[in-house]
Amino acid sequence: MGKKKVMLPADQIDWSSVEYEPEVIQAPHLTGLTFKLFVTIVEAPIIGSLIISYMKKQNKMVEMLRNTVIPEHPMFKPEFPPQEAEQGVIVVDEDGKPEDRVAAAFKCLPHYNPASCWSGDSSPFRYWKIRDYAYAYRSKLTTPSVVAEHIISVIEEFNYHKPPTPLLVSFNAEEIRKQAAASTRRFEEGNPLSILDGIFIAIKDDIDCYPHPSKGATTWMHEVRSVDKDAVSVSRLRSCGVVFIGKANMHELGMGTTGNNPNYGTTRNPHAPERYTGGSSSGPAALVASGICSAALGTDGGGSVRIPSSLCGVVGLKTTYGRTDMQGSLCDSGTVEIIGPIASSVEDVMLVYAAILGSSPADRVCLKPSPPCLPNLSSPYYENALGSLRLGKYTAWFNDVFSTDISDKCEDILRNLSKTHRCETVEIVIPELHEMRIAHIISIGSEVACSLNPDCHDGKHVRLTYDTRTSLALFRSFTASDYVAAQCLRRRLMHYHMEIFKSVDVIVTPTTGMTAPKIPASALKLGETNIQVTGYLMRFILAGNLLGLPAISVPVGYDKQGLPIGLQLIGRPWGEASILRLAHAVEELCAEHKKKPVSFYDVLKTN
Repeated sequence: MGKKKVMLPADQIDWSSVEYEPEVIQAPHLTGLTFKLFVTIVEAPIIGSLIISYMKKQNKMVEMLRNTVIPEHPMFKPEFPPQEAEQGVIVVDEDGKPEDRVAAAFKCLPHYNPASCWSGDSSPFRYWKIRDYAYAYRSKLTTPSVVAEHIISVIEEFNYHKPPTPLLVSFNAEEIRKQAAASTRRFEEGNPLSILDGIFIAIKDDIDCYPHPSKGATTWMHEVRSVDKDAVSVSRLRSCGVVFIGKANMHELGMGTTGNNPNYGTTRNPHAPERYTGGSSSGPAALVASGICSAALGTDGGGSVRIPSSLCGVVGLKTTYGRTDMQGSLCDSGTVEIIGPIASSVEDVMLVYAAILGSSPADRVCLKPSPPCLPNLSSPYYENALGSLRLGKYTAWFNDVFSTDISDKCEDILRNLSKTHRCETVEIVIPELHEMRIAHIISIGSEVACSLNPDCHDGKHVRLTYDTRTSLALFRSFTASDYVAAQCLRRRLMHYHMEIFKSVDVIVTPTTGMTAPKIPASALKLGETNIQVTGYLMRFILAGNLLGLPAISVPVGYDKQGLPIGLQLIGRPWGEASILRLAHAVEELCAEHKKKPVSFYDVLKTN
């Protein structure tokens, strides 16, 4: 009997027969000199390809892609059917000025009471929000220039850590002072540009922010790619008066989920410095969680905004594919990546999102995005909109976590949502999750390899970290037929999810299958490969990237070791307003239980 298998068309699948298969990953955990030796072998012409082929076969990749007939046509980037309009929202003009969209978002926020925020009572712990900074500036309690000095002092302090634990890989104190002084003058003249004027934001090192280079946390990318202007998203923030503190550390080229980086040093988790932040947006999440800046921009092609946000106890928004313009980022030609905001609160994510949203001209033609909307959190309709939400939960998948602390905490929140806001939780199943993992890694891996091949053939390959080189060895083994098969799977999986969204409004999962993992001492110098940890961190992530769906991670508590846990909300295409509204409700339910990170800096101190 032959090996050939034929899949039923997606619209003929019997959903009642779908059974969850726990993910089992076969791959070694390597660090130090053993890891270095492994990379040398895996890059060797003959034995390396044999090792890669064996690992792919062990993880059922070959069986799925080369022995299976997939009846669907390929979908080479997300394609969305028309969506119903969201309720209880305001529509914003993506062609308008960013500062006007931010003003519209500001009007959507709940009432702000300065007295409750500035009473001096620090219990329970809360982060300073953007509105707190705005109030302090307008009330002359402090100025952007004063805050800038506090931030510069903290960042320079990190330069003396041994081993190095940099939050930023490009930092210029005088540039920060220059931006802050301009903002301070605008306040003195009574002409701030927006509520974001004087707000300090970090930019991940794969997004252009002039005059800083964009290295992708490599040691060489700036040598082959110059930066002469801001990325579109950064330019939009700059027009609102934002002060950029520099380029944030990251997992090299975004090709990892822990944040490990031997090139510049590995950023530490503010809640537990011996643990990873998660990645690849490690620096952005740690900067926000440490209180050093109000928000940051990251990129997300495989959970790279949501994973570190979850592990660091902050909020991270992955927008619908095509909702934000990717021009000016290192990953601006892929089919799974977006630029998204990280902040300490949902309302701050909303404000930054309002500034950066707006599809590229090309995406408007091919994706036909619905008009961008924001939830009106101050509207009387707010409660009704929450009560009508149906939350889809695939219990077997939801509970497939490293520690039941995670699933239990997330389940508690769902019960509280039902009790407080009458949200209904609906049991769902999602077919072919294993196939989704394969389709995602082939899609993002092929696109990364394609973009890096010219520089690698030009000699830059040996200057990459061993972690990145291991990934590239796998990615280069993918064939054209593998890539097409993955896109056929993408269409099947899109069909399943669109069917699910006919009966639910939001899919709910833990953000990650484990909390922050420990950093092995042997991984600091040469890096590590630990695909089991990667599997846990990416377990619930991939629909947002392969299918381009919007998703947000919001902190909901801590495990028994005091490490943050995130809840992920996955929405319909273009449904950012719905998941932002629900995330705000979740955040309110958890407000009294927030813990101050071990590494925290009060840069707004006014006394």
